[in-house]
Amino acid sequence: MNNRKFEFKLKSMFFIRQVYESFIFAYQALRSNVLRTTLSLLGVSVGIFAIVAVFTAVDSLNNKIRKEIDSFAGSGVLYVGKWPWLMQNNYPWWKYLNRPEMKFTEYKYLKEHLENAEAVAIMDGGRTASVSKGSSSMDANLTGASYEYNQITSTPIQDGRYFLPIESENGLFVCIIGAKVAETLVDGRSAVGEVIKLNGIKFMVIGVIEKKGEDMLNFGGTPDEKVIIPYTTFAAVFQKDEPAPDIAIKAYKEDVGQEALEGEIIGMMRSLRSIKPKQEDNFSVNRLDGLQAFFDGIFAALNIAGALIAGFSLLVGGFGIANIMFVSVKERTNIIGIQKSLGAKNYFILFQFLFEAVFLSLIGGLVGIGLVVLITLIPQDALPLSLTAGNVITGLFISSFIGVLSGIIPAWVAAKMDPVIAIRSK
Repeated sequence: MNNRKFEFKLKSMFFIRQVYESFIFAYQALRSNVLRTTLSLLGVSVGIFAIVAVFTAVDSLNNKIRKEIDSFAGSGVLYVGKWPWLMQNNYPWWKYLNRPEMKFTEYKYLKEHLENAEAVAIMDGGRTASVSKGSSSMDANLTGASYEYNQITSTPIQDGRYFLPIESENGLFVCIIGAKVAETLVDGRSAVGEVIKLNGIKFMVIGVIEKKGEDMLNFGGTPDEKVIIPYTTFAAVFQKDEPAPDIAIKAYKEDVGQEALEGEIIGMMRSLRSIKPKQEDNFSVNRLDGLQAFFDGIFAALNIAGALIAGFSLLVGGFGIANIMFVSVKERTNIIGIQKSLGAKNYFILFQFLFEAVFLSLIGGLVGIGLVVLITLIPQDALPLSLTAGNVITGLFISSFIGVLSGIIPAWVAAKMDPVIAIRSK
């Protein structure tokens, strides 16, 4: 047992010595010809910078879009409507067009009978309305929503309050406006209690949505330019003959994947619309998974494209490191002969130069990652960049891999040298 421990300790010390000597040799290679080594490592630095920068930008954009989707559509929410969010291939478009619109009575029925739903709301929007007060006016995104709307999606109120159930059910002429709408109409004063006009119709402001500010992505329009009114009021005044509501249904947290809720919705809607067993659905149950899968495909393509482009820089960098290693082998041929004559094994020489190549490549990779870190420190609101530990590890792994590929042939040449011939070399 003690012999095994001693043998393990001896191997560990040998490995540490190899790593230390490789680091020293790499440092000497850098120091002996700084310009040559720097230019050779530039390809690796640029390649790793490009790959990590692309991965970081795509990950940041992905996180941004997911947060925007959750903010706009809500987390764990299913949307029942006439149209699917993602069209099926080769499916006749006219079948979607001939589907009936969602009805307020269907919303009421689902709200009262769904057992797996935490909240049910009906909404209709995407329409532009002229908002005015006195001589001030602007175009705003008008949305009609039932009382449960703030349980489905985030609607933080900065000033005032949200709808009361009685206001929503009785179709009162009250509204909640975005921060930009408030700034335009009242210019610094509190907008709560003010009377404004939507397409010439008077509404009283009861709340102002928290300001979000400029953003690169705004699904469903920025909340700063939004006006929300009770759905019953919206249906009576603004829908006219063009109703296009969606019913949003939020699942309980225990219903992972919303499968229980989706099954219950489909069964209940088919029963409500008297759809026979062999007939297809004349409604769509939309979920965030499909939308996120669509963006995941785009991001995967961007990652691949960025990696291919950066691969050319890494190829150049790999040749540069291989060149350094061949020069290093030639310069230290005499030393290799002396080491072998003193009993150094082939694998010792092989690992010595291989570790040196990996260290050189890692130095180039660290420089590239450092440049990415500097970019993430630049303050900007459009797309905040965040360098994850996963991307750092990916960059270091690729650097190490390039080092192994670049150094394996020079290391093999050094390991196979005849010690007598090597000692005689100058």
